[in-house]
Amino acid sequence: MGLKKVGSREASTERELQGDYLNIPSHFPFLIRILQKQGDKQVLFADKILKFTGSGKLKRRILLITDFAIYIADPEANVLKRRIALAAVEKLCLSKLTDDFFAIIVPTEYDCLMASTRKMEIVSVLVEATKSSSTYKLEVISSNRFEYHAASELVKEVQFEEVEEGVKTRITTK
Repeated sequence: MGLKKVGSREASTERELQGDYLNIPSHFPFLIRILQKQGDKQVLFADKILKFTGSGKLKRRILLITDFAIYIADPEANVLKRRIALAAVEKLCLSKLTDDFFAIIVPTEYDCLMASTRKMEIVSVLVEATKSSSTYKLEVISSNRFEYHAASELVKEVQFEEVEEGVKTRITTK
């Protein structure tokens, strides 16, 4: 059973998006084994991102989106940190400004605040993936202020403000 890679040359005529920016089959075989065990058949997106922990620290992670789930892995330790079924994702929150922040809202668990230079590609991939795998439409909210659950009992608010140097981002505990 081989995983089909999206973003190869034949797809490049449709869009300029690569999908798997890390060449997961070659560089992260432990993830392929996990995907095969879970029954995922297609890597839609893979790239390194920054994830904010509940305590506010930044961690380098691999964000991998398949036809069934979102995977977050530690690239240094080669360990899967989290798997989120696409059906569990309620909405995506992002600012209206040109920054890299987005939050994946998962009401049955806790949410993920992340940063990626490919934010809009991630949003597009998730919207498309949930169209085919669920009966609801994934809600995408653009706002310069949103809340997310950094942990089960910890709510944080993210505020974005346009300043002369670019975008100022403030994360506060509610």
